[in-house]
Amino acid sequence: MKLSILDQSPLSEGQSAMKALQETVELAQWAEELGYERFWVSEHHDADTLAGSSPEVLLGHLAAKTNSIRLGSGGVMLTHYSAYKVAENFKVLSALAPERIDLGVGRAPGGMPRASFALSNGRKREKDRFPEQIDDVLAYLYDQPVPHPYSGVRATPALEVPPDVWLLGSSPSSAALAAQKGLPYVFAKFINGDGGPDELAEYRRTFQPSSHLKEPKSAVAVFLVCAETDEEADFLAGSLDLSLMMTGQGIRSTGTPSPEKAAAYSYGKFERMHVEENRKRMIVGGPDTVRTQLEELAEKCGTDEIMAVTILFDFEKKKRSFQLLAEAVGNKKLL
Repeated sequence: MKLSILDQSPLSEGQSAMKALQETVELAQWAEELGYERFWVSEHHDADTLAGSSPEVLLGHLAAKTNSIRLGSGGVMLTHYSAYKVAENFKVLSALAPERIDLGVGRAPGGMPRASFALSNGRKREKDRFPEQIDDVLAYLYDQPVPHPYSGVRATPALEVPPDVWLLGSSPSSAALAAQKGLPYVFAKFINGDGGPDELAEYRRTFQPSSHLKEPKSAVAVFLVCAETDEEADFLAGSLDLSLMMTGQGIRSTGTPSPEKAAAYSYGKFERMHVEENRKRMIVGGPDTVRTQLEELAEKCGTDEIMAVTILFDFEKKKRSFQLLAEAVGNKKLL
């Protein structure tokens, strides 16, 4: 099983955004040392609890601070931007870190409507153009013809090996689009806890080979907390339980709460139901439990790559979680 990481540069309560970004850099270096397949960073706007707003900029720094691990965006919210500029950004990244860059693109806004309007200077986000934008990005990356009025325009710099393009999503429509375009697909189970197997089965069934990819290729991204024991993992995951519940209820916070604060929180009946529902989006446990659940998830989804999204209050516990995860599936022995 291939293991990868999606990091959103989350803030813990009392932490600065600068510190959260520094931890993302340290985590990428740790992931490389542990033998992870790829390390992706996200795009969120107007967020109090997530510092990752510009994956292109962060990836340039990560490329300079690592040596071999694949780096990518999980993802660039393409409907906000010019396909031409996105292609040039990632061509530059690929020139700086050859054969190490992934361009993951998504259709979601990555923030509330006011942020979307601010990004486009007041223009309406044209999400229906997303399939067309994917075609444009691919054309610019691979120096293929683009339609009028931009015919003849080339995205620079010229590269022998452009970045790999992945499509991200959490719905049947995104899976179908990835299959139609002949692109690798990441299903975001950390967003849609009820999905995964059906969407990926349909992706494989309807996949149309392309010049970019001959056979279906997929991964599943899921919230994951691994600790020494099931009990400790459940305690640590309480921070994420409370954070997700607050977000779902529209309660603004200043960051991920401590597990002690989460344990002391008195959940109401419906809040507890919210927490239980969110646990469908997570894998939580000690190494044996996590390995078993990951194997079951990979088999149900028909994939050989898991992308872990880990949000914990304590950064050292987060690093330990990824270390235990790598050991659990045999990627690398404990250091």
